[in-house]
Amino acid sequence: MSLGDPDDRDDRNDRNDRGDDPLREGDPNESGADKGGPDEVGPDEWGTDPFGEDGWAEEEVVRWPLSWRALLPRERWLWWERLWTDVCSLRDRYRLAVRSQWWEDDLQVEALAALAAWVDRYDSGEWDDPPGKLSLLFDLERIAVLLRDGSDPLHPDRDRPAFVRHLIGLGCQPPPGRPDNE
Repeated sequence: MSLGDPDDRDDRNDRNDRGDDPLREGDPNESGADKGGPDEVGPDEWGTDPFGEDGWAEEEVVRWPLSWRALLPRERWLWWERLWTDVCSLRDRYRLAVRSQWWEDDLQVEALAALAAWVDRYDSGEWDDPPGKLSLLFDLERIAVLLRDGSDPLHPDRDRPAFVRHLIGLGCQPPPGRPDNE
């Protein structure tokens, strides 16, 4: 018989009706669960739902502004800290040529804050738009042009003290008990 032969399809249907289908649910021991397969857990055994009844967390998304200028001194510190972390991550992830003292150039600060917010929306799952993500990746070259000013590349360990001095100079207030507060 050929693969497309109707008689052949009837034989498969007869096997499925008899329970010979290896993909059909049945005794877990027959499906290989006793050989390291997944355990079968019913809904009664799942416990509490950490995401609520809708399946989604009820937390509201709180966004930092793209500029630090309207924030209170302690909020400014947190805003800059988050941007420092994001910039170090973006630098490694996208091989961006971030320069030392980028924090002193308003254009670079704005570009990096916008890029960090853009990437965060994709990473968080808020945006699920493959063409938009590709657009972000293609725009990295244009963003790199904005980051050219400066001679030395960013070295986080070396540049961190200068960054902290800059924040203090801006009037940012570190949280109490932080080593950066000294």
